Amino acid sequence: MKKTLQISLLLIVLVLGVSCNTKNKQQPTATHSEENIFYTCSMDPQVKEDKPGKCPICQMDLTPMKKDTSALNEIRLSEQQIKLGNISLQKIAATQKSLDKKYTGVLAVHPEKIKNISARASGRIEKLYFKAQGDYISKNQAIYQLYSEEIAVAKQDYFVAYKQLSMPGDFGKNAKTLWYAAKQKLLFYGLTNAQIESITSAAAAASYTTFYSNYSGYVSEIFATQGSYIPEGAPITQLVDYSTLWLEIEANANYVSNVYLGQKAVVAFVDYPSKTIKAAISFINPEINPESRLLLIRIEIPNASLDLKPGMQAVATLYNTSSKAVFIPADALIRDQKATYVWVEKKHGVYQKIRVETGIESGGAVEIKTQLDPNKRVVITGAYAINSEYQFRKGADPMAGMQM
Repeated sequence: MKKTLQISLLLIVLVLGVSCNTKNKQQPTATHSEENIFYTCSMDPQVKEDKPGKCPICQMDLTPMKKDTSALNEIRLSEQQIKLGNISLQKIAATQKSLDKKYTGVLAVHPEKIKNISARASGRIEKLYFKAQGDYISKNQAIYQLYSEEIAVAKQDYFVAYKQLSMPGDFGKNAKTLWYAAKQKLLFYGLTNAQIESITSAAAAASYTTFYSNYSGYVSEIFATQGSYIPEGAPITQLVDYSTLWLEIEANANYVSNVYLGQKAVVAFVDYPSKTIKAAISFINPEINPESRLLLIRIEIPNASLDLKPGMQAVATLYNTSSKAVFIPADALIRDQKATYVWVEKKHGVYQKIRVETGIESGGAVEIKTQLDPNKRVVITGAYAINSEYQFRKGADPMAGMQM
């Protein structure tokens, strides 16, 4: 009887031991399940706790959420989230697309049409033949009258030498040398051949000299005043010919490869809605603005009627041949200060973010230069919804872990 009691007690101990072991083995499973859960607030989603309780901000009960165990650069969405996010996809394939691009710019003075008129010799300005900015001066029109001792001496040397040309012997030869030297000096001072020839028919060399314009244009700047003394080379006035203007536009650096000298453009004007002009690119700045990453382009605009004025706004449409490449809507791109990327469907409900290099933008579409898997599809609507959910779940920099 005593032996039977001992055996019974031993069996009870074994059963209890097995029961405890079984319980201990099941405990890790419960712990593992809890590790996949975190608690957050529906009003303050930035709050994340390891255990239930109250939100420290609004004091609402925390809601349990399942942690996202997908890869760092991936996210898994439910059917309901896909529907609510309005997520749609596009097959990754090259398509033919027109590269026509519109740019807004401002009309400017053509620098080659700016002419500065300066004093050819020092002296006193006796008279200015223009009065104010905006006056039109035609070619060969008188600009100013100058009293210059240097020119007066050169005129006198020319006059005396001319009178001695007919003298015999060495006198005539020396006179011819002096006459030629004096003429060259007068030409250097800016006198015309007709003015120089007139010296020989006068009773004496004139003390004053009138200078004429070699260009046509409008007075844009006046530097000298009547009665003032000016040194040689001092500016007197500036003339501008507005018959040709420049349209200055700025293009994205990614568009550089598609811009070239002589490229055709159609230009429309804000102040003249019904007026368009066919033109071509005449200048491309070899340097890109390091701050804006924009390239300065100038288009030569004919303006024979002078209707167009510097400062007017215009829109240029640059025409180019069609290009075959992968294009996606601009809204499908996720951009930040460091890079640009897209969301690609890895499999149904699972999306992967991939860093991409973009090309030209045209008509709301962007060229993707990065080689993407043609068997997959890219997210074209709802990309920002996916990105927001990704940041909410991962709580990390969206650029971290990005596939290059």
